[in-house]
Amino acid sequence: MPSVMELLEERERSARQRVEVLQAELREAEAVWERCVIFRETVGEVLTEPRGGEDVAPVAVACEPLV
Repeated sequence: MPSVMELLEERERSARQRVEVLQAELREAEAVWERCVIFRETVGEVLTEPRGGEDVAPVAVACEPLV
């Protein structure tokens, strides 16, 4: 039978692993968010620029939908 200390150490390892997974997910979500902000700002700049009768090239979507 494992000791109380062994059980606590296992719980601590498990919690640390979960924190690491959540931190990785947070970094990924922040990167997506930053791309969305840049995309929104770029679209805003393009829409406010005078066209002068020129065709505007389509803007590539740099933002992924969050699910």
